[in-house]
Amino acid sequence: MGLVTPYPPGIPLLIPGEVFNKKIVDYLKFAREFNAQCPGFETDIHGLVEQVDAKGKVRYYADCVKK
Repeated sequence: MGLVTPYPPGIPLLIPGEVFNKKIVDYLKFAREFNAQCPGFETDIHGLVEQVDAKGKVRYYADCVKK
């Protein structure tokens, strides 16, 4: 896994070896909703893979290791 970095501001949200927590997940959900509500002003989150499902919903994925 690499860094997960929202841009802007370009400050890493997750670094390799760090554990996802509720605040991080809540931020990623917020970013996904913001991107859907404000086209043209999307937050680019480096380190996440963005996929659109069959229903047109955007989903984000990150490589991680399960405990």
